[in-house]
Parts: sequence; structure tokens; C-alpha cells
Amino acid sequence: MDTMDTPNGNDLAGKIQQLLLPKAPPYCDWSCIGVKNRMAVGVGGDFFDFLPTHDGCQMVMIGDVTGHDVAASVVMSLLYGYIHRSIEEVCSPLDVVRRVNRFLKKFGERSQVYDHLFSSTLFFGVIVPETLQMHYVNAAHPPPLVKRGDSLFELEPSAPLVGFFDMDADVVRTFAFEKHDRLFLYTDGISETVNAQEEQFGAARLKNLLREHQGDHQEFLDQLFSTLMEFNGSAPPGDDCTAIVMDFHRPQHPQNAQATKAAQL
Repeated sequence: MDTMDTPNGNDLAGKIQQLLLPKAPPYCDWSCIGVKNRMAVGVGGDFFDFLPTHDGCQMVMIGDVTGHDVAASVVMSLLYGYIHRSIEEVCSPLDVVRRVNRFLKKFGERSQVYDHLFSSTLFFGVIVPETLQMHYVNAAHPPPLVKRGDSLFELEPSAPLVGFFDMDADVVRTFAFEKHDRLFLYTDGISETVNAQEEQFGAARLKNLLREHQGDHQEFLDQLFSTLMEFNGSAPPGDDCTAIVMDFHRPQHPQNAQATKAAQL
């Protein structure tokens, strides 16, 4: 057998991972969503999605499984599929995150060597289009940022990592978006990008970039990743980098909501 023609584990896992992740954001209506993702070694632990729920809401999630090699990719695939299965039955952020937590804990309890790999950060939010109100759980994920004019709001963690501890009932938070708000979610590979001097890009640079940018959601993502490449001298990223931007245009009128649900059937 010619091993030069045989895909290695990273190549195969990377292809499977790309099959799972969404290929394009939803069509712009009451909001526009953009995403950009760059894996560190072809495969990684970052995962994300944005799906309409069965009751007409909008789900958005982002997470980062421990590690960024093939093992992280396998755990990410398990977790990603389980979340998709869960949201077919429930739309509650608390119920979904509790299910995910129990799911990972069971795998971790079966292994004394790899139990630390069955853990992940997770931000899971459900947005009501008619009110622009979001209910969410932030399980130890880097705080998403909301830009409103010249102000920034941070959606701080409300729960521990999924996969280790029991999940209390008071981990759900609520945020009310307004017209022209921008929601920015990211993984720590972005803020922890380092340059030749071993200096991290950091949260302060990230906030300044978000605050000062005046273009649309896709232009912001392009500028962000271009800035990161300039910062680290175009070297391969040391960790997975994922960013999601959601721009809010207006609350969705109830009649438009019914038409959107009909179009999705």
C-alpha cells in the first residue's frame, strides 16, 4: 500500500468535521448572521451553528471542546450530533445544556485516562424574533460581546464547563437586543492569538476592533481575520479560531414570522 495516497487521521477527521458544520448562514431578514472559522491543525474542537427552532425562534451556539487534535474532533462530533438531536425535542437553553452536560459526564465517567477530554465550553442562546429577546446559558465560554452604538455589553459566563459538574437551575440569563445591535461570539483561539514576541492579541484589541468598525457583519469578519493574520505574521494559528457576528435590523413582525415558518416547512 502506498501510504502517500492514504489520508491520515487528521485529514479524515477534518473532512468529517467540515461535513457537520453549517455551510452558509441563514438568509438575512430581521437579522443577518456571518461566521468565519479557521482550524489550527486541520481538525479541532471548535463547533458552532445557528438554526431555526420548531417554534419559530432562532438558536445560536458556539463552543470549544478541550484540546484541538483528533480526539477533540471526535468529541466535538459526538457533542454536535447530540445537541442537534436535543433541539428537535426542546428549545429551552437550560434543558439543552443540562442534557449535554449529562451526556458528556457519562462518557467521562467511563474513562479514567481520557475523562478530561469529555468537556467543553458552550454558549447556547435562543432568540425570539418578535421581541429580539435572547435566553441563554454561557457555560464557561469567552463572554460574547454586544455592540450598541459606542457601548459594549459582555455576556459573562453563567455556568461551569459542560461535562464536569451538575448544572443548577439558575444558569439561564436574558438579554434584550435592540435594532442595530451587533452580537459577536468567538472562541479563545482569537483572543489568544500570539505574535512573534509571544504577546496575545487580547480582549482589549478585540473590543476596540468591534467598537470602531462601521461595516456590515461580513466586512467585520474579514477585517478581524485579516488583522489576526497581520498580528501573528501569517503563521498557522496555534488554536482553532471561530467568530460569529449577528446584526439585528428590526423585530420580526408576527405575520412575517408565520411566512418564514411556512417557507421552512
